[in-house]
Amino acid sequence: MGPRGPGLDGGRSPGAAGDGPRPPRRDRPAEAGAGFAGPRGPRSESFDRPPRADRPDRPPRAERPAGADGGPRRRDEAGAPRPYRPAGDDRRGPPRGEGQGPARGPRAEAGQGPRGPRPEGGRGPRPEGGRGPQGRGDDRRGPPRDDRRGPPRGRPPQGRTLGLEARKLAVDLVVGVRKGRLLDQLLDEGFLARRYQTLDARDRALVRAVVGVALRRHGQIEDAIGRYLQRPLPDKALTLKAILEVAAAQILFMDVADHAAVAIAVDLAGADPDAAPYKGLVNAVLRRIGAEKGDILRAQDAVALDTPAWLLERWTAAYGAETARAIAASHLVEPSLDLTVKSDPEGWAARLGGIVLPTGSVRLVSSGSIDKIEGYDEGAWWVQDAAATIPVHLLGDVAGRKVADLCAAPGGKTAMLAHRGADVTAVDQSEHRLGRLQRNLFRLDLKASVEVADVAEWLRGPFDMILLDAPCTATGTLRRHPDGALSKGPEDVAKLAALQRRLLDQAIRLLRPGGLIVYSVCSLEPEEGPDQIRRLMLIDAPVERVPVTADEVFGLAEIVTEEGDVRTLPSHLPNADPRLAGLDGFFAARLRKKI
Repeated sequence: MGPRGPGLDGGRSPGAAGDGPRPPRRDRPAEAGAGFAGPRGPRSESFDRPPRADRPDRPPRAERPAGADGGPRRRDEAGAPRPYRPAGDDRRGPPRGEGQGPARGPRAEAGQGPRGPRPEGGRGPRPEGGRGPQGRGDDRRGPPRDDRRGPPRGRPPQGRTLGLEARKLAVDLVVGVRKGRLLDQLLDEGFLARRYQTLDARDRALVRAVVGVALRRHGQIEDAIGRYLQRPLPDKALTLKAILEVAAAQILFMDVADHAAVAIAVDLAGADPDAAPYKGLVNAVLRRIGAEKGDILRAQDAVALDTPAWLLERWTAAYGAETARAIAASHLVEPSLDLTVKSDPEGWAARLGGIVLPTGSVRLVSSGSIDKIEGYDEGAWWVQDAAATIPVHLLGDVAGRKVADLCAAPGGKTAMLAHRGADVTAVDQSEHRLGRLQRNLFRLDLKASVEVADVAEWLRGPFDMILLDAPCTATGTLRRHPDGALSKGPEDVAKLAALQRRLLDQAIRLLRPGGLIVYSVCSLEPEEGPDQIRRLMLIDAPVERVPVTADEVFGLAEIVTEEGDVRTLPSHLPNADPRLAGLDGFFAARLRKKI
C-alpha cells in the first residue's frame, strides 16, 4: 500500500482548527449525510449507516471483519467500498448480462444505498402472468450476451472465416520465401508443411494459387502498393508486406471479390501484433488498389517489373533482347500440367480433355488437386514437364542397362528409366525427397534402388549409363517455381557452377568406358550449361560429345544448338491458348566416355 498522504499519523485524521482530539472511529456516531474526507475521497454514506432492523443477523459494524473472509474490504471500480454482505447472502442473484433489459429496481440515488430503497413489505406484488417483462419466454430481452458481443480480439467476424486459414498460410509462405527459403522446401517439411496438409483439397489449391500469383507478379504488386504509400514500409515488416501482397494479388489478378480480399487482409493484420497498428493503412491501400486497378495495370510494364533486372540483363546478353522478353513474358503465365503416361497418350488426352505434345506427354490446363485426376490412384501417369523428359530420351534404349540417376529427387526421370526397363539406382542427398520418390514409385508400381548419399563423394559402378540432372539456379522453371526469382541472385550462378563441375567430374569416374552420360540442368544461364561442356573439351576430359539430331527430339529442330546440344526455352512450343504453350528451360548434352 502506498503512503497515506500528509496529515495522517497512525491512521488518525486531524480535526478542524481548534477542535480537540476526536474519539476513535469505532466510537464516533455516524454523521448523516457526511462522508469521511480522507485521502481516498468521501466515504459512501451507506457504509456508515446502522444495521437494518430487518437483519438481526447482521453484526454491528465494529464487530464485522474487514472482508467476508477477514481480508481487506472489497472496493468497486471507483474506489469506494462495497457494502458488506455476509457469506451465503445471495440476494443479488446471478450477474446480469448486457442487453438483458433494465435492472429490477431504480438506480441508487444519494443516501439510498447501492440498490435504492426497497418497497414496503419486501419485493412488492409480482405482476400477473409471471415475471413481467423479464419473464421466461419474453423475447424482448434479445439474444444472450455471447451472441451479441463482437468477436474476441484476434478473430475475424463469423462469415469471413471461409478461406481465412488458407490465406494466413499463404502470407506465412510468402514471408518464408522472402527470407530466402524455397517454396517446395517450405511445403515439404516443417511446421508450415504440417499446416498445409491439415487443409482440405480446396484450400490447398487456394494456397498454391494465391502464393503462385503473389510471387509470379511480385513486381507489379509491389509497384501497385507503393503508389499509395507516403513512405516505404519498415524493412522488418515482412508479415505486413506479405498481407498486402497476398491481398493485392487477389484483387489485381484473381477472380476474388475485392471487398472480401480487403476484409480478410484487415482481419489478418489485426491478428498479428506487429501488423495490427497498420490495419487502417492496409484497408486504405487495398481499397485504393481495388478502385484503380484498371489504370494501374495499363500503366505497368509487366515484363520489366516482374523479372529481376540481373536476369533480364543476362538473358538479353545470351539470347538477344526479343527472346529475353519472350522468355520473361512466358514466366508470367500460369504453367500447364504435363503428364508422362505409361501408355496410350492419345486415349488419356481424350479422357482428361488435354492435348498430346510432340514428346508424347499429355498436357492439361492446370486446375484442382492432382490426386483427384483420373488415373492417379491407378498409377497410370506421373507429373513431369515435357522438357524434363528429353534427357531420358537422349539415352536411347535403356532396357536391361545399369543406369545411375544422380541427384534423382523428386523422381520423374527415375520413373521414366524404370518404366523403360532399366536397372536404376537413384541417388540423392535428401532423405526426405527420396522418400517422396519411393512413394511415387510405389504408386506407379515401378522399382528402383534408392541410396541417400552426396553424389560428389559416392563411389559405385561402373554404370552403363548415367543421367546427371545437376542442382542449378532453376531459372528455366520460374513459371512453375516463381519463388526462384526472389530466392536466387547472381552470386548463386557461380556457386552452383562450381558444384556442377565437381558432380560432372565424379559422374565421368562412375561411367564405364564406352558408356553414355547425359548432363542436364533446368537453368538458362550459360555458365551452368554449355560452358560446363566447353570446359570438358578444353581440359581434354576422357569424354567426347555425341551430337543430338532433330529426329531424336521429335522433330523440334529449334531446340537443337549448333554444337549438337539441347536448349529448350519457356517461349518454345507456342499455342493459341497461352495456358497450353511453352516448355521449361532446359539444357542437355550427351557425352560418351572414351575407351
